[in-house]
Amino acid sequence: MTTTPLAPGAGLTRVPLAVTPLTRKDFTSDQEVRWCPGCGDYAVLATFQGLMPQLGIKKENTVIVSGIGCSSRFPYYVDSYGMHSIHGRAPAIATGIAMAREDLAVWVVTGDGDALSIGGNHLIHALRRNVNITVMLFNNRIYGLTKGQYSPTSEQGKLTKSSPAGSVDSPFNPVSLALGAEASFVARTVDSHRAHLTEVLTAAISHRGAALVEIYQNCPIFNDGAFDGLKGPDSGLIPLRHGEPIRFGPDGGLGIVRGADGSLRPAAVDEVGLENVLVHDAHRDDPGLAFELSRLTDTGTILSAPIGIFRDVERPSYDDLARAQVSVAPDPARRLAELQGLITGPDTWTV
Repeated sequence: MTTTPLAPGAGLTRVPLAVTPLTRKDFTSDQEVRWCPGCGDYAVLATFQGLMPQLGIKKENTVIVSGIGCSSRFPYYVDSYGMHSIHGRAPAIATGIAMAREDLAVWVVTGDGDALSIGGNHLIHALRRNVNITVMLFNNRIYGLTKGQYSPTSEQGKLTKSSPAGSVDSPFNPVSLALGAEASFVARTVDSHRAHLTEVLTAAISHRGAALVEIYQNCPIFNDGAFDGLKGPDSGLIPLRHGEPIRFGPDGGLGIVRGADGSLRPAAVDEVGLENVLVHDAHRDDPGLAFELSRLTDTGTILSAPIGIFRDVERPSYDDLARAQVSVAPDPARRLAELQGLITGPDTWTV
């Protein structure tokens, strides 16, 4: 085996890579894939299975942890280690795996309901701690598995089985939430944009620390067409590329500029001049600007949204720091024994 990283500074330096070339078939299980016809999950699965051989990560060093929801069937369909775990608790279980095994690439597959409702607390603390896990958050803005109730990302006024008069909830913006938790890597992509999805996921797994990738994913049965405004030649996608002006629209005719009131807004490049178009800086330590960009996302019918990497900064991961506390001790074996002694020690409580 070899431990050559994917690229200089990549986060997989501790994950053994395969010597023999791998193929998509190596990451395809013998289980029948069972999602509704037309579900965006199929596109994400196909992209993931095509991506893994390119990364060269051995499948026995790949772990996929999911919670509860349509997307949480993912571990069954990838021939690797994995766990279909508890509702909302996938980040907590993945944290334990990452802590115990630094030689594993740990993926979390979750949905907008699983991650942001019952699992919200686990998610924000895994991101805050910078645990070395890669979270794929499938956002279809609906509860699909339980047949169409509104979710934490559903727009206000959404008519569903659980909100027949229209949802009055204010929806989460997953990217804003992750940036608020100071995740060191935050990105967004779309299920139907395979090349972009591949590019973003490659960057996410190459990052050492907590990485969250929101994936806009269509649910053709209970929320069909939620992201149609982001598809086609006149789509409202706003591509983010580090070091480049933020331009979008036909022929890049629109750009993001800072208005007189200090807020970000779109403007015609010909009118404001290219020099006034904001240049994206994904490596900026302060997440404030990335947060501002995340607020350009519509909260109602999504007609425009930035996609790409909002933030990608380096800071020590929680699991690496915890392991260092043991390894730097004068006698690591003694330190481990001391830790075990605390667990099995004399301190007890009678209830």
